[in-house]
Amino acid sequence: MNKKRIMAVIAPLVAAGLLLSGCSGGAASTQTTGTLKFYTDKGAWKPQFQQLNGTSQKDAKISLSTTGYSDENQYQAFVKQSFRTQQSPGLFTWSTGDSLKQLVDEKLVADTSSIWKQAIADGNVSKDLEKYYTFGGKQYCVPLNIAYWVMYYNKKIFDKYGIEKPTTWNDLMTDAAKLKANGVTPFYQTSTLFTFPWFETMVAGTDPDLYAGLSTGKVKYTDPRIVSIMKDWQSQEQKGWFSDAGSTTDPAQMLKQGDMAMINFGTFYGASLDAVGMKSGTDYDSFIIPAVTSGLAKTPVPVETGPLCVASSSKQKDLGLAYSKWWMTAGAQTAWGNARGDVPFNPKATVKSASLKQLGETVASDKYQLVTRYFEAAPTPILNVALEEFGAFSANPGNPLPYLTKIQAAADTYWASQK
Repeated sequence: MNKKRIMAVIAPLVAAGLLLSGCSGGAASTQTTGTLKFYTDKGAWKPQFQQLNGTSQKDAKISLSTTGYSDENQYQAFVKQSFRTQQSPGLFTWSTGDSLKQLVDEKLVADTSSIWKQAIADGNVSKDLEKYYTFGGKQYCVPLNIAYWVMYYNKKIFDKYGIEKPTTWNDLMTDAAKLKANGVTPFYQTSTLFTFPWFETMVAGTDPDLYAGLSTGKVKYTDPRIVSIMKDWQSQEQKGWFSDAGSTTDPAQMLKQGDMAMINFGTFYGASLDAVGMKSGTDYDSFIIPAVTSGLAKTPVPVETGPLCVASSSKQKDLGLAYSKWWMTAGAQTAWGNARGDVPFNPKATVKSASLKQLGETVASDKYQLVTRYFEAAPTPILNVALEEFGAFSANPGNPLPYLTKIQAAADTYWASQK
């Protein structure tokens, strides 16, 4: 074969190789120390992430260069697009449940099974948490955090009207009626994004198995038991127990101002209340929401855990995995828990907040049952419709059946596609 023919054969192969290289992200670096590019949809948390650099640099010789997004749609579009370029992130935040499963199915995130195995063996993470990150017998990503969804309340309002932390659902309902009678709106609500907490609270608190059935398709949203729960919610709405669903005021400010007395949120929310000048134990406190059904063997507590992921095609894959391994340690979780004011997932971590430490120990007792937060429990196509319908219901709390029917239509379509 002459030189011209050799070049004619090689040229297309070289071009194809370059094209494939561009699609796969190019040659990966084996670097395990240095500056790691980190992308997150939690733009407001950027100062806390940057605050960790002193600890991570000392312990693992890795620092984060953080890019934060505040618009969820823009963030997801960026990350998904990055998988098709040479810029896939070495570390990024995502959500568990169906959203993470989609990335795993497409082989877009790195396997972290060895990190999990070592962390569990070292007692750095509970094996109970592993299930949220397991697909096909392997683990992907590591926990960014773990947050229990509880009820925060304005302590001065409770003290003013002689209200104690409720221990039963009837207590909570009585407290709500008392607050309303004194001109105080009991609960916070919104018609955008976080539209699900009260639905989650009432369904899981009525019957954890009924709640779990929604996430598997075994229970329909139009089930008479779900409709009945929604009618109870409608009744509470009609009593004026919820804040204006369309308000654009920061809910932390609303709680501080007394626009409502209580807000159902994750344990990370204490940092937001601190940021507006409220002091834990003096201005605000929290309690685990009692089960709706008295006599349940265990009180359900919604738990949220969000992942830190490494793109499988990233040039910084090894660096991202090195940081992920460090993230599981007690030192990392102590620094993170103190920076965020949240419950660290590592039981060996030191918790600065006495109330958070007590909460973590309480939830770990045999009186409570962890249930997956609705945002992660519902498959994405169903979740998207449900969030919109719960928001519409909050803004216009009429007959709940039309709202539930629309969600069930999305559920029927989704579960049919899984057969």
